[in-house]
Amino acid sequence: MPADAGEQAGWEIVRRRYVVSGRVQGVGYRAFVARVGRALRLSGGAANLDDGRVEVVAEGPAHALTRLESALAEGPRLARVDRVAVEALESGAEPCSFDVEF
Repeated sequence: MPADAGEQAGWEIVRRRYVVSGRVQGVGYRAFVARVGRALRLSGGAANLDDGRVEVVAEGPAHALTRLESALAEGPRLARVDRVAVEALESGAEPCSFDVEF
């Protein structure tokens, strides 16, 4: 196993795109995602899509994105999450915070 902690399992920096389906607009879902993303010290953001889904792009340690994905599947109290589609992306220059597009 590499001596560099950044390359140990769960600590490598990854970027993922999530598309969340269900009742996820108008229920505080994006604000929920931003709170979770910031708490996990991830970079990225959340935005509504025209078709009623929410898109989330996040970058950070793999173990933190695993926790984010679990939170996305649960959502806030008023949401109903039917599906979370995940796509791996190349790491890029994301903002230093987690932003919500309104």
